[in-house]
Amino acid sequence: MSVYDVARPLLFSLPAETAHGLVHGGLRAVGGTPVASVLARRFVVDDERLATTAFGESFPNPVGVAAGFDKNATVVPGLASLGFGFVEVGGVTAEAQPGNPRPRMFRLREDEAIVNRMGLNNEGADAVGRRLREDVDAAVPVGVNLAKSESASMAEAPSDYRYTYERVAEGGDFFVVNVSCPNSEGFRDLQNKDELAAIFRELVDAGASPLLVKLSPDLPEPAVEDALDLVDEFDLDGVVAVNTTTDRPESLSSPNARETGGLSGKPIEDASTRLVRFVAERTDVPVVGVGGVSDAAGAYAKIRSGASLVQLYTALVYEGPSLAREINRGLLELLERDGFDSVADAVGADL
Repeated sequence: MSVYDVARPLLFSLPAETAHGLVHGGLRAVGGTPVASVLARRFVVDDERLATTAFGESFPNPVGVAAGFDKNATVVPGLASLGFGFVEVGGVTAEAQPGNPRPRMFRLREDEAIVNRMGLNNEGADAVGRRLREDVDAAVPVGVNLAKSESASMAEAPSDYRYTYERVAEGGDFFVVNVSCPNSEGFRDLQNKDELAAIFRELVDAGASPLLVKLSPDLPEPAVEDALDLVDEFDLDGVVAVNTTTDRPESLSSPNARETGGLSGKPIEDASTRLVRFVAERTDVPVVGVGGVSDAAGAYAKIRSGASLVQLYTALVYEGPSLAREINRGLLELLERDGFDSVADAVGADL
């Protein structure tokens, strides 16, 4: 029995956001201390077969932490010491935002899922940018998820995204345009082709690179194809598939499934993998697969479907700090089983 097996009942007895805050506090406490080195020796899987390159960045392994877990770039070193190959921080907005009223995060224990309606609570681009430049000494690539401030109108959205990018540019290794958050006002309209084009144009003009876009699982296929046309038109560097969903599969059994917000975790795994494949079949840029990843088999399915990298968040709540290690060890076994020399060789094997 692991330490997390003992701690989980206590954490689960607390409100979800309170437990999340306690975990953050622990990760902040170990970052940059000798304890981080002890954790790294336990959790980091150092094997050149896991190393991969995407959008000009080198990753020690393909398993990363999705945006939303570390909104303010406070626990990147701690997450790296748990064996993750990269961390995406944010969403970051130009202005500091308190987010939606609590409670705004709900566990769906029976479904291994979470519903959240956080509302992009974060300290704002100035504070997060300063922390990335001055305080974050990361052993892995750091992505920054760029989101629209609630106060910005549709007409102001391009300049709002640009402001955020310019404040975090020095501290990030890649940048993700978030136009698909279901828990903040106005994001549905940002996914229109003309609105997307205006945002991409502004960010490309600002020199944002590598620049990726994060898609919603709720977009119809023609809208996804429109977004991919813009990826080609503006020569973007990658696609993140997918964000949380407002859909509620019939399989859900938790009472919290009725809560408003974005659903993440195991119930969206298959749908997200299908969208990874859909995107990978239609573009040559790297795809980051996110949604329901909780074990090596799920990560491998996304990789074989065209994902160069994978991300997770919800599974950390249910599986604990050894998750990246277990996935990376499992990936090595799967690569060996199927005769691949590296993760990169397995990308898109099922296309």
